[in-house]
Amino acid sequence: MAARSAPNCHLRLEWVYGYRGHQCRNNLYYTAAKEIVYFVAGVGVVYSPREHRQKFYRGHSDDIISLALHPERVLVATGQVGKEPYICIWDSYTVQTISVLKDVHTHGIACLAFDLDGQRLVSVGLDSKNAVCVWDWKRGKMLSMAPGHTDRIFDISWDLYQPNKLVSCGVKHIKFWSLCGNALTPKRGVFGKTGDLQTILCLACARDELTYSGALNGDIYVWKGINLIRTIQGAHTAGIFSMNACEEGFATGGRDGCIRLWDLTFKPITVIDLRETDQGYKGLSVRSVCWRGDHILVGTQDSEIFEIVVHERNKPFLIMQGHCEGELWALAVHPTKPLAVTGSDDRSVRIWSLVDHALIARCNMEEPIRCAAVNVDGIHLALGMKDGSFTVLRVRDMTEVVHIKDRKEAIHELKYSPDGTYLAVGCNDSSVDIYGVAQRYKKLGECVGSLSFITHLDWSSDSRYLQTNDGNGKRLFYRMPGGKEVTNKEEIKGVHWASWTCVSGLEVNGIWPKYSDINDINSVDGNYIGQVLVTADDYGIIKLFRYPCLRKGAKFKKYIGHSAHVTNVRWSHDYQWVISIGGADHSVFQWKFIPERKLKDALHIAPQESLADSNSDESDSDLSDVPELDSEIEQETQLTYRRQVYKEDLPQLKEQYKEKQKSGTSKRRERAPGNSIRLHFVHGYRGYDCRSNLFYTQIGEIVYHVAAVGVIYNRQQNTQRFYLGHDDDILCLAIHPLKDYVATGQVGRDPSIHIWDTETIKSLSVLKGCHQYGVCAVDFSADGKRLASVGIDDSHTIVLWDWKKGEKLSITRGSKDKIFVVKMNPYVPDKLITAGIKHVKFWRRAGGGLIGRKGYVGTLGKNDTMMCAVYGWTEEMAFSGTSTGDVCIWRDVFLVKTVKAHDGPVFSMHALEKGFVTGGKDGVVALWDDSFERCLKTYAIKRAALAPGSKGLLLEDNPSIRAISLGHGHILVGTKNGEILEVDKSGPITLLVQGHMEGEVWGLATHPYLPICATVSDDKTLRIWDLSPSHCMLAVRKLKKGGRCCCFSPDGKALAVGLNDGSFLMANADTLEDLVSFHHRKDIISDIRFSPGSGKYLAVASHDSFIDIYNVMSSKRVGICKGATSYITHVDWDIRGKLLQVNTGAKEQLFFEAPRGKKQTIPSMEVEKICWASWTSVLGLCCEGIWPVIGEVTDITASCLTSDKMVLATGDDLGFVKLFRYPAKGKYGKFKRYVAHSTHVTNVRWTYDDSMLVTLGGADMSLMVWTNEMEGYQEKRPCDSEESDTDSEEDGGYDSDVTRENEVSYTIRALSTNIRPMFGVKPHLQQKEPSVDERPPVSRAPPRPEKLQTNNVGKKKRPIEDLVLELVFGYRGRDCRNNVHYLNDGDDIIYHTASVGILHNVATGTQSFYQEHNDDILCLTVNQHPKFINIVATGQVGDLADMSATAPSIHIWDAVNKQTLSILRCYHSKGVCSVSFSATGKLLLSVGLDPEHTVTIWRWQEGTKIASRAGHNQRIFVAEFRPDSDSQFVSVGVKHVKFWTLAGRALLSRKGLLSTVEDARMQTMLAVAFGANNLTFTGTISGDVCVWKDHILCRIVARAHNGPVFAMYTTLRDGLIVTGGKERPSKEGGAVKLWDQELRRCRAFRLETGQVTDCVRSVCRGKGKILVGTRNAEIIEVGEKNAACNILVNGHVDGPIWGLVTHPSRDFFLSAAEDGTVRLWDIADKKMLNKVNLGHAARTVCYSPEGDMVAIGMKNGEFIILLVSSLKIWGKKRDRRCAVHDIRFSPDSRFLAVGSSENSVDFYDLTLGPTLTRISYCRDIPSFVIQMDFSADSRYLQVSTGCYKRHVYEVPSGKPVTDQAAMDRITWATWTSILGDEVMGIWSRHTEKANVNCACVSHSGISLVTGDDFGMVKLFDFPCPEKFAKHKRFFGHSPHVTNIRFTSGDRHVVSAGGDDCSLFVWKCVHMPH
Repeated sequence: MAARSAPNCHLRLEWVYGYRGHQCRNNLYYTAAKEIVYFVAGVGVVYSPREHRQKFYRGHSDDIISLALHPERVLVATGQVGKEPYICIWDSYTVQTISVLKDVHTHGIACLAFDLDGQRLVSVGLDSKNAVCVWDWKRGKMLSMAPGHTDRIFDISWDLYQPNKLVSCGVKHIKFWSLCGNALTPKRGVFGKTGDLQTILCLACARDELTYSGALNGDIYVWKGINLIRTIQGAHTAGIFSMNACEEGFATGGRDGCIRLWDLTFKPITVIDLRETDQGYKGLSVRSVCWRGDHILVGTQDSEIFEIVVHERNKPFLIMQGHCEGELWALAVHPTKPLAVTGSDDRSVRIWSLVDHALIARCNMEEPIRCAAVNVDGIHLALGMKDGSFTVLRVRDMTEVVHIKDRKEAIHELKYSPDGTYLAVGCNDSSVDIYGVAQRYKKLGECVGSLSFITHLDWSSDSRYLQTNDGNGKRLFYRMPGGKEVTNKEEIKGVHWASWTCVSGLEVNGIWPKYSDINDINSVDGNYIGQVLVTADDYGIIKLFRYPCLRKGAKFKKYIGHSAHVTNVRWSHDYQWVISIGGADHSVFQWKFIPERKLKDALHIAPQESLADSNSDESDSDLSDVPELDSEIEQETQLTYRRQVYKEDLPQLKEQYKEKQKSGTSKRRERAPGNSIRLHFVHGYRGYDCRSNLFYTQIGEIVYHVAAVGVIYNRQQNTQRFYLGHDDDILCLAIHPLKDYVATGQVGRDPSIHIWDTETIKSLSVLKGCHQYGVCAVDFSADGKRLASVGIDDSHTIVLWDWKKGEKLSITRGSKDKIFVVKMNPYVPDKLITAGIKHVKFWRRAGGGLIGRKGYVGTLGKNDTMMCAVYGWTEEMAFSGTSTGDVCIWRDVFLVKTVKAHDGPVFSMHALEKGFVTGGKDGVVALWDDSFERCLKTYAIKRAALAPGSKGLLLEDNPSIRAISLGHGHILVGTKNGEILEVDKSGPITLLVQGHMEGEVWGLATHPYLPICATVSDDKTLRIWDLSPSHCMLAVRKLKKGGRCCCFSPDGKALAVGLNDGSFLMANADTLEDLVSFHHRKDIISDIRFSPGSGKYLAVASHDSFIDIYNVMSSKRVGICKGATSYITHVDWDIRGKLLQVNTGAKEQLFFEAPRGKKQTIPSMEVEKICWASWTSVLGLCCEGIWPVIGEVTDITASCLTSDKMVLATGDDLGFVKLFRYPAKGKYGKFKRYVAHSTHVTNVRWTYDDSMLVTLGGADMSLMVWTNEMEGYQEKRPCDSEESDTDSEEDGGYDSDVTRENEVSYTIRALSTNIRPMFGVKPHLQQKEPSVDERPPVSRAPPRPEKLQTNNVGKKKRPIEDLVLELVFGYRGRDCRNNVHYLNDGDDIIYHTASVGILHNVATGTQSFYQEHNDDILCLTVNQHPKFINIVATGQVGDLADMSATAPSIHIWDAVNKQTLSILRCYHSKGVCSVSFSATGKLLLSVGLDPEHTVTIWRWQEGTKIASRAGHNQRIFVAEFRPDSDSQFVSVGVKHVKFWTLAGRALLSRKGLLSTVEDARMQTMLAVAFGANNLTFTGTISGDVCVWKDHILCRIVARAHNGPVFAMYTTLRDGLIVTGGKERPSKEGGAVKLWDQELRRCRAFRLETGQVTDCVRSVCRGKGKILVGTRNAEIIEVGEKNAACNILVNGHVDGPIWGLVTHPSRDFFLSAAEDGTVRLWDIADKKMLNKVNLGHAARTVCYSPEGDMVAIGMKNGEFIILLVSSLKIWGKKRDRRCAVHDIRFSPDSRFLAVGSSENSVDFYDLTLGPTLTRISYCRDIPSFVIQMDFSADSRYLQVSTGCYKRHVYEVPSGKPVTDQAAMDRITWATWTSILGDEVMGIWSRHTEKANVNCACVSHSGISLVTGDDFGMVKLFDFPCPEKFAKHKRFFGHSPHVTNIRFTSGDRHVVSAGGDDCSLFVWKCVHMPH
């Protein structure tokens, strides 16, 4: 019966016993109001010790596990576990939510911390990466995120003394974070030798970069910066779980049960051992401590909270206790007193006073307790144990009465009989034992009917029967006390049960959902008096049902708070309270029962606020007593708006299909037609499923939507303008309160909302990324700054936007049921209402979330379906219209009253200055006063009321009204039938716009000589439309059936209409009266055609695959065309009326002869020659090209040819109207395409004179009229169309440099692998043989010789302690562009190589460096705005976009002081290839190397990403902002140029249009520059420059350069443009040209570099100078007046630079590289002195000991000796075929050793002169030679080889030396070997895939530098025989340092790069004496 509605009573949470101490820490604090805040289960608790009162925060949906207190100590942040966990920030005073942070973490939120001023919050997730996330919590916005650590993080804290710094700690680590931009960058704490690497559990930050942390072993570790400086040992004897900082110092608490207080310098003040106090016990463990003034709060592992007053520290006060770890199952209530008894797996039984809210007794048992019962007299307490025993205690003193063990398995349920004589004990082994109480619990009987464990028992009131439930869900009855099973149902019928705790049985059927057989309800308890039943389940939910509830799926009220399963629930003895206990959260909840009450008390139990949708719902199943839904609403709720193919998917689909069909498209395709069309007028308005979507603008135009078009209608001129930015159905529309802006939301996979200006029809902002499938409601706030939107996904997501910025402010799940309307509160912008199926909800914003409360109906009504809503005159008042015709009036969330307004649903309401207007299904508009007291006036929408001059015809009286708006003295009304009417206040009605009603529209015909057309639709109407300027419906006629086709006769007098039942009729074209009708077919008539000329025959095609031919004059059927295998789709006559062309659904093209219908076969060649009267066919050769690449997912439904046979228009399933050139032969013809219809276009027709195209939308029911613009006409206006989808197949041109840049793949350092193909076991992994010669420590032997001959003997040797980068020779020009710029008025230039940014002074050549990048820089730009002077942005290579330290990033820095201003970690996986600042300098644009080539815009100062979008499917080379804009930019790349606009958060792009310039084709574009008046110049691969106006190509500057134009630069001050290209130098040409502002005249400059071709990669223009960067790594300054060239920077062109040698006595060095040059560099003068071109790649180079000769080894095996003075060749020789790897002069200048990759070392005697005959060679070298070193006496040579082995040979015999002792005695002249025991320590742990490539020992013999594959230079002490020796690292090179050397006197180290072709010169810093 009454189970249909929920009970009218209520539970209110009154007290929670417990505190969560297990697995949580630092979760207990004093608030500013001296209350105590903590959490238990899923509830935040604020406890006032003064008043002994608790308040509860219940915004979480699962266990809370972390808590942080705001520095002002009022607000609290809590984090929960769960699949989609969120963080709530709430007020501890009002316990209301302030903000919700969500959608970032998974699994749970482990730690939280506020920063110093409380603006930001940091959180740590429980996911596998332990993500660290920083929030601006007030706005609910994430600022930054990074992977935290691979293992658990236990604590995190902001450094309160340094801004933007944080510290986190956890399993075996501590990390120090800095936040810059959006990047969180960690540095790991260095434990060093000071302490053991161990788990750190808690931390606190102090002044002077000090951090104190508590470790697992009980020590306190003190950190300074990132280094451990000291430890305080034995602070605790076990792990320190909590550390709390306050004004006076620090408090720590540990597992040892002690609290220690420390002063501000961490000197101990006092210790409090809780184990020793009165309340203490062994094993007490402190989990949380809080010190405030003289009070200390302590939370323990066992759920107690102590308060300690410092001066009485041995008397802690126990203020809260709960059960400890272990499940909690046992619950019993005292029969006469307000007491509850609980027992748990922690083996304690506890008695709680429900009045005092306190624990009054506790007793520990031997076993875990699983159930409890108190006898009726309240004397005995029985406890069932887990081991199968039970114990009976006396309640008053907890002494034992008996202990009985009869069973092996757990006792799960026991109950005393109502007369107190028996105890029934139910066990998990399926039996119930009966014991006699008075006989000292003797066993009297046994019930054994069950097959599964016993779950519940109940006695009958007379104690004669027992009912049981078991695990199988069976309910059995037994006679007492013997235990015989009762099987006779009659006997049981009359039994009255003393209690009801069983979950199965007729009386409690309703507690189970309708269709489920799960058993997840753990406990129930019936309250017979209040007729309610309370249940507890596995989901933490307590529910109230009516009792009895007989039918499944009864209604209930539900309450949340427990986290996981609620194990038991009971009413107190007097039914005042409900007690529930949680299994896993081991907490006890006490709920106050509030019985059915008068409504006036209702206010204090306003519906509870909730974030989780679940706790606010009364119930899940449908409210069965709500009236049936209105048919219209029913129809609407069934619309899903899902699409098979979304427009967003098209580009990807195209790519997939293109891959498949690479082969087919070789033929040159037809050009797109010259004509274009423009949308002119749309007949239709979307009223059938949308409401309130029709408004007046301020200037009196009318704005509404239909299909995918936003329409602005001018009623004076009867014209329309269109917003065409959407690509699918628009579902909702709202107008801005102050300006003429409109927001429209559409259908889509990721549907967008567009905000646009009705005056300019420009898009202002596009909002995406939060909804799915579609947006069904939008509303602006009263100030117009915010927008609310609702999606049509399953949870009807609600989003609040700041639409101008495009930012999502808040998001939440709206409701399971459909939402129809959203309305923002005009007085409080943070509040809004949503209304929909069976609900209205009131929301308020809380940070990133919204908190909703259901409207509270009370006794006034039912939860009706709401169709519309408005706010009243105060922020409290709201009104909603229901589906039953009432208007509900709300105050706050309470329903005050309802007013009957309409018959049938109220679909629309509008608030006026003094009142309201409503419209309903009854077709009546009603005006009301301001309180809905009385209806002032009604207007019925009737034909009779139409004003005399009104155009068009009203289809029916009282149409359903869907939208109402007021303004300009009129009421604007939109109807379900697609009409828009204007009602004058005095009554007459004007019809403005109309379209077809619901139902697909297919039939369309244009008149043979008048501008009119006819349509016929499934809405059963035939309509005639005027296409001339009056744009109205001329006539309409209702049909018996819907129709699909129609046709005018050639004389225009008759109109034939085919209907859906297989009949057709002919009507008079003027009056639409019947002339004649036939019914010969069963199926739909799909096409109908009069024969041309006199119209003698009529062909009627039907879906049953026949075409009937009728003679019109005699009205007889004269022929039937048979032979089609499927339904007929299109029919055309030939010009003579003798032949029919037919298309069928099976894609057949057939021909029949008229009038008999004989099938003909005509060869396809002939078909073209036949002259057709009309062409609507979509098949055949002539229109092969109209089928798109993705033909399998879309169908072409219609086509129509102009009468001049030039242009074919088509319509397809995706809503595109396309124009092709006819005939469209060959696949995939080019076209122009137009979007306005939403889904399929069903028909297209040209008018008789081709001046207009008429198109029909099937599902959007709109008739669109387009004007045809001939070829010459459209120059005035850019056309809206997009050109063909398939990019031009012609290839975009070829150039080796472009190809190289396009295909380069960047490896990040961390993943680099070895550059040499070495094999074998790495040195640090080789097993060392013990040497024979382990000498005794004291020995008479002579002292060991030096390892290395030292050159500065006599001076004190000073070790080198640091290297500082002083010079870099190199510039990255080979694959980067636009990366050299002037700074400081041309005094300095800035550029980059490897991973350093270089500021180079032009006058002095001195350099300074930006070294913060951790990997190669790929792009660089300078901010041109005067406010941001010297600000540089650089983008680097990276790995995956996972926001970790190896992710690609952009650094913005100050070029002068090298300060980093912002770091942007970005989602461009692989790297950032282009950066550009906007005109104001505040925005930064970046482009990625990821497969989508993402384009992103940043607000770089805040580190926020504004917008991001996939750029192009092929490489983008450059993207640049227009110099005068913050919203427009252009990107160029492989066969692409795009013109972009930033609108809000969206990036809108248009492809460049080429069709306007004859024979222009899309080439690969390489560079971009800008001119005034929206001109853009792009440089191409062929050397042309394209000039664009807006996005249309207007001319081409042919051959601006002879080769690709790689660089362009726009000078801001005078608009001149510099271009740089690839050219051979010639008299008139030059690789650099300076042009005027329009690129009409130029002046060429030659670069006098002596290269065969000059390839310019970067240009920049300063005062009278042009700065040029070339592919050959030169940077050149060219004077504009005299064209003089000055080379500023030189570098090697191609790497690696393998050869490197320093001069024996001067500060010179030589380098030899793959580019075939040897170059001589001067460190003091900072420049290249000379270069020699060798013609072959050079591999190694060496000075003779005197420095007068140079030997060079080549890649081809040759070697050359030059004289330094004259650079003449002294001798050369080639004895080997393979590369020479090392070449060395012996110290006595006698021998030359040449080591090669042929596993050989050859010796040459130089005293024999330049003939260079080989005198001997070393045998048996196992692998290629890497390095060689001579001994000081020239008698030995050490060789390191490619198999990680080092060998020593005699010189010159080449014999191997094998005796280890002999080897140890050798003194070496130099040491460059990477192998040998002396340098074992240089091999690091991370060299699995990578190697150490080079090493060099200093001339002093005590320092060693190495270079490796990771690009690191490392400094060691020499010798370093221990593995993994300590060292310093220096970064800067790209992967692979190939060679490294000390200069003479150890003044500098020079390192040579592999990938970066750069030479780094480091200054050595020596230790002071």
